[in-house]
Amino acid sequence: MVRPAMPFRFVHTADLHLDSPLRSLALRNAELAGLVRSATRNALVRIVDLCIAESVDALLIAGDLYDGSQTSMNTALFLAGELRRLDEAGIRTFIIRGNHDSQSQVTRELTLPPSVHVFAGKSRTVHVKTLANGRTVHVHGVSFADPHAPESLLPQFHPPVAGGINIGMLHTSLSGSAAHDPYAPCSVAELQRHGFDYWALGHVHQRQVHCEKPCIVMPGMPQGRDINEAGTKGVTVVTIDDEGLVTLDERPTGTAAFERHEIDVSGIADWRDMLDAVTSELILLRKNMAADNLILRLTLTGATPLAWRLRRDADLLEAEIVNIAAGIGGCWIENTEMSCQATGNAEQNAADPVGELAALVENDVLPSFGFRAELSGVAKELLQQLPPELRQVLAGDEEALERLALEAALAGSADVLAHLHGRAGAGGTD
Repeated sequence: MVRPAMPFRFVHTADLHLDSPLRSLALRNAELAGLVRSATRNALVRIVDLCIAESVDALLIAGDLYDGSQTSMNTALFLAGELRRLDEAGIRTFIIRGNHDSQSQVTRELTLPPSVHVFAGKSRTVHVKTLANGRTVHVHGVSFADPHAPESLLPQFHPPVAGGINIGMLHTSLSGSAAHDPYAPCSVAELQRHGFDYWALGHVHQRQVHCEKPCIVMPGMPQGRDINEAGTKGVTVVTIDDEGLVTLDERPTGTAAFERHEIDVSGIADWRDMLDAVTSELILLRKNMAADNLILRLTLTGATPLAWRLRRDADLLEAEIVNIAAGIGGCWIENTEMSCQATGNAEQNAADPVGELAALVENDVLPSFGFRAELSGVAKELLQQLPPELRQVLAGDEEALERLALEAALAGSADVLAHLHGRAGAGGTD
């Protein structure tokens, strides 16, 4: 009699950052802020729903469930409630603490269901299942003991269990990422040599399959929190058969997806035509997005006779676009930015006092050494008035500080010229 195959199936996730404080421009809109604030919790609910619907054996959370020391007991109670649902469904949960979790005391104080295993600061191996052919499945993990791990944690792991299927859980920046500080650094080659069949990683918020044999997977975060964590987010469903063959299936879990998008309004001279173009673009974007809610940072680009008015009436423009998005449903505008150029030529500018002034500012004032030097001095004075955490970001990087100051000067001059242009054309067809 042939025994039925009994694969080991689990969901791999990381970096939920439950109840992370809002960092988005979405704070300006109370309804949108509420949506973003609840999104990380909704993502966990969806993950648990997925585990139950797919009847998986386990949920693996590779670090950063929480978002640091500000975690409240309310957050921990919510987590315990969701893990209890898994416990009642007979699904085990394995958790390692990441750099953010290590700062939270509630993780250690709250009693979790018996099916939940939280790995400590020393590596441990846990037997999870015996497959139909007698092969055993083992999960290995080690947690961050404190917020910083400048050295590799790989040497702490036990060797693979001989003849079994071995899964390692590690919160690591690997060999480094431009968007992340180095944590528990190690190379893909080192992970390969260790002999595990699957490495369930966490820390870097962008999904990437680093290797297929053995499988080394960074699942990305299940829910973005601001425009810098854009795109559809999800988890990885992993199936390992009796022979150790690994199959990966990416599943979306985010209830809200952040996106940057440019809309070209080149040549459009009528305000209503411009709004129609924006409407068509938003409808298409919403149609192609699987998440329940699409949160956009829009940039209008191109050469258009409307350029002056778009900048001068920026508040009206954003209100119009927010209203369009509300009519589409599940579409939100986080911010609207302007990168349009006015149409015209040198002869027209010569006959237009504001156009002549714009050319003077652009060609003579902004590039001048005197202006740049004065601008640099103002930027350094303003830097001292910023909160300490922002000062640290810019401290020592004079080039970045000067670049920010110049961008502000360019935007400011464009705003002033736009208002001057509007006054000059008040009697025309503006």
